[in-house]
Amino acid sequence: MKTHFWNRAALAVLGLSLCLMGSAEAASVIGQPAAWEINLQKPVTDVAQFIYDFHTAVVVVITIISLFVLGLIVWVVMRYNEKANPVPSRTTHHTGLEIAWTVIPILILVGIAIPSFRLLKLQVQIPPHDIVVKVIGKQWYWTYEYPADQGGGFGFDSIMLSDADAAKAGQPRMLAVDNEMVVPAGKVIAMQVVGADVIHSFSVPSLGFRMDAIPGRLNETWFKTDREGIYYGMCSRLCGQNHAYMPIAIRVVSPEKYTAWLAEAKKKFASNDDNMKVAANAAAQ
Repeated sequence: MKTHFWNRAALAVLGLSLCLMGSAEAASVIGQPAAWEINLQKPVTDVAQFIYDFHTAVVVVITIISLFVLGLIVWVVMRYNEKANPVPSRTTHHTGLEIAWTVIPILILVGIAIPSFRLLKLQVQIPPHDIVVKVIGKQWYWTYEYPADQGGGFGFDSIMLSDADAAKAGQPRMLAVDNEMVVPAGKVIAMQVVGADVIHSFSVPSLGFRMDAIPGRLNETWFKTDREGIYYGMCSRLCGQNHAYMPIAIRVVSPEKYTAWLAEAKKKFASNDDNMKVAANAAAQ
């Protein structure tokens, strides 16, 4: 019996240690999921930080409520079982108690609703933006278009790399792509999101946005981060048999590197832009 107890205790300690190790590893990884991660990805935007803090606060509230209810159940079982309380009370109503268990949950929900509405407003109201990128969800890849009036005038497809190519590039499997969406740091990036065939969902957790790409409807979302790096996401809406193979990769660079990238991308994707114009003219006819 003692052996079983100590075996279970050792397993519990091992599991806790792995969780703590996973949390430490996740804290050191930015812009992508980490092994044994038990929390949200590290936020790098104000919206993502708000989501992170709000999630943490709600988890604390839920934990307190769960422990309180568990304590009540244990107390009732111990205090009012047949052995300890052979003559049960005949009380059926208690006005004060009924008011309390009605008003207190309402106050808790109102306390949760207020910051949730603030978060929703922060996500929905797009501030004056510096860059606009049109994001088109397709089966099963993404297309990014940069407008000509902002130094762009081209578009390109972003397709997942094979495991071998991702390993060769030193990037995570099933998240690395051949052509990343590139934006400058410290700028407000507005993204117009639409679907070309079925409903997709454009989502990058560490940047704090998720927006459905719906055919025939132009949705809009935004982000701003001062931290350079590559931030990964995935299509978050079941969109067909290869839904799991349309990752998102957004590279945030300095404004100087972004200007240089624009000049290079214009040349690299010039043929893509011509093909898009031909397709658009054919569709119009």
